[in-house]
Amino acid sequence: MKTKIKYVTAFLALIALAFSSMTVSAQTQKAKKVLIVVTSFETVSADIKTGLWLEEFAAPYFYLIAHGVQVTVASPKGGKTPIDPASVSEQLITPAAKKALNDPEAQRWLNNTLKLNTVKAKDYDAVFYPGGHGPTWDMPDNAASIALIQSFVEQQKPTAFVCHSAAALKNVKTKNGEYLIKGKTVTGYSNEEESAGKTGEKGAFSLEDMLRERGANYQKATEKWTPFAVQDGLLITGENPASSEATAEKLLAALNSK
Repeated sequence: MKTKIKYVTAFLALIALAFSSMTVSAQTQKAKKVLIVVTSFETVSADIKTGLWLEEFAAPYFYLIAHGVQVTVASPKGGKTPIDPASVSEQLITPAAKKALNDPEAQRWLNNTLKLNTVKAKDYDAVFYPGGHGPTWDMPDNAASIALIQSFVEQQKPTAFVCHSAAALKNVKTKNGEYLIKGKTVTGYSNEEESAGKTGEKGAFSLEDMLRERGANYQKATEKWTPFAVQDGLLITGENPASSEATAEKLLAALNSK
């Protein structure tokens, strides 16, 4: 009798282990995958350096991984993405940016991004573009970036952009030949913020002007440099560095609603 009870107990333990493994496997399979696309552009002139604004990568990165999202990072050239020196200056660095500087996994991604033309929308559930002035130089005419965004849109997957990274939308078109952002409600770094920060010379063009010229319904916060993010369908945009996490929050909500 005791032997029989021992076998039954062992059998039940094996079943419990099997169900546990199945649950872990299911959870792993359900993990959302987000592609983060950062800039490769660094030098405007001998006196002007730009690149990725670190807060705009760091805040969304830590927010997404904290919610179980698997993150991959790519850039036009691959390899190390340049960090805008101002974004890690004593005056402007944020807690999230400081954390990214000291986080081994974040540093691994920032120093070893995948080359943009090697990634495919079909392998991810959404895409997120952080800003900095760098994207105004190397994203608008980048064929790989344009095709990638178009693929995410056609596959009805969320696309998110914060601050100057909305520059990547400049030449993206729909299948009918219209600019993607025509008639869409979007935001991005405002002319007011650019002027107040005296940073206009770091960008290739005025982001706000470009968005308006492409026919977008441009909106901004009532107070400059305050968090502000908008969503139009699966297109999500944030105005400035302070909007980085808010943009990621909307992206995650869009992912979880699918």
